[in-house]
Amino acid sequence: MIEYKVVEISSVTDDELERIINEWVGKRWSFDSIHFVVRDASRRPSMAFIMFTKEKEGRREG
Repeated sequence: MIEYKVVEISSVTDDELERIINEWVGKRWSFDSIHFVVRDASRRPSMAFIMFTKEKEGRREG
């Protein structure tokens, strides 16, 4: 079974994205995707959602 983790970022910079990705990958989560929120008035993202996955620990059901 797969477990999902979503991390919301309001300070969308390369340093912050790298920090968050390295933090969660270091906790044994696998990076899945990034989704950016862009407002009409600006081309720069105002928010980002970073998705991670990992195999759920415990008994497997077959």
